[in-house]
Amino acid sequence: MTDITLTEQLDLLLQAERAALLAGDFDQIAELLEIKEALTADLSEQNISREELAPLQDGMRRNQELFDQALAGIRNVASRLGDLQRIRKSMDTYDALGRRMTIDAPKINKLERRA
Repeated sequence: MTDITLTEQLDLLLQAERAALLAGDFDQIAELLEIKEALTADLSEQNISREELAPLQDGMRRNQELFDQALAGIRNVASRLGDLQRIRKSMDTYDALGRRMTIDAPKINKLERRA
């Protein structure tokens, strides 16, 4: 049986994290984060050369960029959903003279039946 080094474990974890980021699997990312924190804590206790750390730093940087882009996408979706919700309640338009008008959506009164 071959022993896998700490840097190899971290490299494999970064590859799994990248795949999860590309797939949008945020549950998997959360699980991997806990493991990554433990591995990086162990890594800080060892004397590892810069040459060995360079690929790991590149992998972490690439994954951080993907994570930042994923968060930006989520923020855009949340903003768009907020805009759509606002539009459902009212709509802004302009009249023939260029004055801004707000048209409120009719309120729908629903009767809720409870057992």
